[in-house]
Amino acid sequence: MKKIPGTLTIVCYIIVLAAVLTWFVPGGEYARETRLVNGVEREMVVGQSFHYVDKQPQTFSVFFALFKGFVENAGIIVFVLIVGGAFWILNSTRAIDTGVKSFVAFTRRCRQKKWLSKIDVDSLVLAVIMLMFSLFGSVFGMSEETIAFIVIFVPMAVSMGYDSITGVCISYLAAHVGFAGATLNPFTIGIAQGIAGIPLFSGLEYRVLCWFVLTSLAIVFVLWYARRIKKNPEKSPVYRIDQYWRERVMAGGDTEDSGIPLEGGIPEVASESASEVVPEGCPKGGNPGKEGKLPGKTSGRASRASGRNMLLVAGFLSVVQILFAFRYPFTDLQVGDAGWRLPLIPFFTALFLLWGIFSVRRSVVAFNLQLLFFTIVYLVIGVLGYHWYMMEISALFLVLGIFSGLAAGKGLDKVMSLFQEGCKDILGPAMVIGLAGGILFVLQEGKVIDTILHGLSSSMARMGETGSMGAMYGFQTCLNLVMPSGSAKAALTMPIMSQFSDLVGISRQATVLAFQFGDGFTNMITPVSGILLGVLGVARIPYALWFKWVYKFILVLILVGFLLLLPTLFVPLNGF
Repeated sequence: MKKIPGTLTIVCYIIVLAAVLTWFVPGGEYARETRLVNGVEREMVVGQSFHYVDKQPQTFSVFFALFKGFVENAGIIVFVLIVGGAFWILNSTRAIDTGVKSFVAFTRRCRQKKWLSKIDVDSLVLAVIMLMFSLFGSVFGMSEETIAFIVIFVPMAVSMGYDSITGVCISYLAAHVGFAGATLNPFTIGIAQGIAGIPLFSGLEYRVLCWFVLTSLAIVFVLWYARRIKKNPEKSPVYRIDQYWRERVMAGGDTEDSGIPLEGGIPEVASESASEVVPEGCPKGGNPGKEGKLPGKTSGRASRASGRNMLLVAGFLSVVQILFAFRYPFTDLQVGDAGWRLPLIPFFTALFLLWGIFSVRRSVVAFNLQLLFFTIVYLVIGVLGYHWYMMEISALFLVLGIFSGLAAGKGLDKVMSLFQEGCKDILGPAMVIGLAGGILFVLQEGKVIDTILHGLSSSMARMGETGSMGAMYGFQTCLNLVMPSGSAKAALTMPIMSQFSDLVGISRQATVLAFQFGDGFTNMITPVSGILLGVLGVARIPYALWFKWVYKFILVLILVGFLLLLPTLFVPLNGF
């Protein structure tokens, strides 16, 4: 099979195609005016104002595309780099990794309690794990990090009487369903809304509802499948393949314990791709400590230095929050048409102080998980109460990254080195965002972008709003099969789609939601996704077998996604 070109190469081809179009497509322009939409001034196309003008064929301007695209999307690119670098630092502390392992150990102990024998503890455990990973995908875009957890949850699922597909579903599938139903994901929602020119993370209420519906559907589906397999394990399509995992579980002695690598880190997987698919910087294992508790104090000078750094960080952040609590004693929280004046910052400052007393006594990991929690809390408060945009949100994540690294005992030089590595890792998507901005530049310089918009809107005028929405949604879904990068796809499609939505009478917020669903669902099935292939490689599940098993569920998700888009056309929703 011929290899599909990389995303950056595809965008370069599109820039050349855009330049070619400027030679053949008639020139045209719409009048544009500035309107106040949801409290924000936005430049919008004026319907029925299209008129033809002289075209201006483009040649050498294709080489200006990268520069112009970077200038136009500079804020979004810097935002992506800062957030990516901050999460790289946080991941280096292995806080999320160890926290998940500790939770898995806790659920294992719950299954051993006699007083819980009357309820279906195993199903409850699967549901809670899926809910947690879906939340991670929805809030901060957990995706490639799921690879590291496959070797935890696959043997755990097998030890519980399920199969490796169940283990993949409760982590990878759950995270990507949450990714599709994103609420605060800065790498998809943040970029798409920024390009569309609408308030960052606006429309949150309906997005939360969509996330809940999609996550509930995934949990019900996986629990239904898991129960069938537990009743008759031979019905599993991977029953023979799972003999590898069953042997590992039996080799561990107690089937209750052997599936969860609490003492020896992540078990070695006999797969050639296992060591290659885990991205550099992604946590590969670690020891959460005896009985699955978060790692506590270590011995020696390193332990004292780390503890001292954590106390200094906790003290400094506490003082800063106390100062802000005095400066902002009340927050005017606006959700839809409802508003409240609440002492949010003083309340969460007090909660931070109380929680910090326990977390600093327990471990660095516990403290960094606390930092992550309060970062999300202040993100919501800042967006809903203080109208934060990219600069403020990127600064918040930068604080998370720097102080989580310092609390873990890393010097400032090491923290900055890790931040640089994170920026380097996210540079590819940042380049695509800049280059994709160059597509619009070439079309605008050639005076053909409005002609294309006019043609699209005229051809879809007879389809109505529902048909136009379905067409946009279908386009994004199909495009994701060959371009699974959400940030790159947002940069490529949203500049045109947002203007197209103005012409056909669809809100830009609904267009972003169509992008979000189209970007998320087919990630779990496209063969060009390195993350999917990495997960399947570690779990030892052939791609063809996974495709045959999951494609019907993906079709259901796509259908449900379209049904969730319809209320944005016919029901008054805040932010839409």
